[in-house]
Amino acid sequence: MTPVLQVRRTTLADPATEPLVRELTEEYVARYGEGARQEMSRFPAAEFEPPGGLLLLLLADGEPVAGGAYRRYDERTAELKRMWTHSAHRRRGLARRVLAELELAAAEAGYRRIHLTTGPRQPEAKGLYLATGYTPLFDVTAEPAPFRPLPFEKHLPVGALPSAPSSPSAPAVRSPRTVRKAPTP
Repeated sequence: MTPVLQVRRTTLADPATEPLVRELTEEYVARYGEGARQEMSRFPAAEFEPPGGLLLLLLADGEPVAGGAYRRYDERTAELKRMWTHSAHRRRGLARRVLAELELAAAEAGYRRIHLTTGPRQPEAKGLYLATGYTPLFDVTAEPAPFRPLPFEKHLPVGALPSAPSSPSAPAVRSPRTVRKAPTP
């Protein structure tokens, strides 16, 4: 039986966010060195809470398998942060699902644009954002500088909500907040 995937809107005070924070911190340190720990505490937790922000987890059978957040960047723009997929659950379309949920929530909150940055040592993140309609605000043909962030943006549709991913590996929507993972061929 395929696990039921559920979206939980939460806060950093929720113990279920611990795997996200821990594994994402380890990932940043492995890719960028000890100084990367500062990124995880750069913004106060309240910035990822309504009304200006949001943190969500994607749960499989009650366990966190992916997550992400946004914070207010400016009046019309949400900034995506903390995109994470548990290392044991990668390559299953979960990041696309989290991204679609964050876009939906940002649009519902009145944001019209998403801004984000990813690191030059995160090619899978760069690929995800390019594949999901984000516009790179840098030269994609140039070799990225070692520690310079790669910025992206996406304008959210006015009057319409972003659509869920259509990739075969992406979860299929069963209700607005509960999804079932698509079977693998």
